[in-house]
Amino acid sequence: MNEKLLDNLKIYTEQYDMLKWGIVIAGAFLLYYIFDLIGQKIVIPIVRRFTQRTKESWDDIILNDSTIKGLCRLIPGFIASVLLPVLLTKDSTILIFSTKVCKAYIAIIGVSLLCSVFTSLYKISHESEKTKDHTLQGVFQMLKIVVIGIGVIIVVSIFFDKDPSNLLAGLGASAAILMLVFKDSILGLVAGIQLSANDMLRPGDWITMPKYEADGFVIDVTLTTVKVQNWDKTITTIPPYALVSDSFQNWRGMFSSGGRRVKRSIFIDTNSITFIDKKAKNELIKKGYEIADNKEKQVNLTLFREWLEEWLRNHPAINKDMILLVRQLQPTPQGLPLELYFFSSDTAWISYEHLQAEIVEYIFAILPDFGLKAFQSPAGTDFKDNRAN
Repeated sequence: MNEKLLDNLKIYTEQYDMLKWGIVIAGAFLLYYIFDLIGQKIVIPIVRRFTQRTKESWDDIILNDSTIKGLCRLIPGFIASVLLPVLLTKDSTILIFSTKVCKAYIAIIGVSLLCSVFTSLYKISHESEKTKDHTLQGVFQMLKIVVIGIGVIIVVSIFFDKDPSNLLAGLGASAAILMLVFKDSILGLVAGIQLSANDMLRPGDWITMPKYEADGFVIDVTLTTVKVQNWDKTITTIPPYALVSDSFQNWRGMFSSGGRRVKRSIFIDTNSITFIDKKAKNELIKKGYEIADNKEKQVNLTLFREWLEEWLRNHPAINKDMILLVRQLQPTPQGLPLELYFFSSDTAWISYEHLQAEIVEYIFAILPDFGLKAFQSPAGTDFKDNRAN
């Protein structure tokens, strides 16, 4: 009789504990819903009004909706951790399990909150004049990975009643395997720090890297990839460590210098190079050419080269503060190369191409005025005309 009574009492106690556990679970969900609602309907609008009144933008980024929600969702976890020992039977299985779930919940929400803070800090650094040109996205991504990894270790240690330091020691023993698994992430983090510290690469830079067939603007720099939008609108992805270990060309210096180099050669037919007399000089002056008439006889190519260099110096679209010269190169079977070396004031691609095309076209048009001819390999029509004569 007494044994039956004790069994019934034990059953009733277990049922009572189950009922209390059900009430605790329902209460936990209710607390979560209430504080989530308070966060969305009350706290977020108040914080938003406060941040909008300030002139600084960093508080709008830090105290964003995601961060406020995370803070509000942490409160039910702390309240539950305080109430659980009061509501449930001490040392019961349900209390132990509920406490573990509560601690794990706090750890998960805490990790989510820290990741949200790191995202906000990256946005602030991206908008800051001092740090916006540095590739810090990979650093913040690595910090998130570290925080998530620590969070996973804490959650596992909670459920298995293990000391987190022991788990970390176990992970240290398997460091070689971890380095193999996270090789790209580790190399990407180190490369990202080097790229940022040495100011080798910024989002928006035009880079060329023939090994990866990359030729375009950098649109994104992450922990494991650098995305380059090529001129044909295709996207090339490059590992960050490849930009450190291999060579690439960054055109940022050209844009910041305010000049883009033009280096074009025109092949002069050597048969057209001759002396030009005073009468021919006067004819050039009548046509509007400003030439120095300081010699009785002068080579037409010399006169043309001097005039062309002065004409380029007075051209409004050419940068006067950079190197400008017209020089001869080594004679070839195709004629004597006359090289134009100067820098345009406008670094934009289209205007740059238009400028050098207009200058070369103009030079070809005025060569006959100086008695010069451009060399051109004979075509089939040239032989046909000779046979006809």
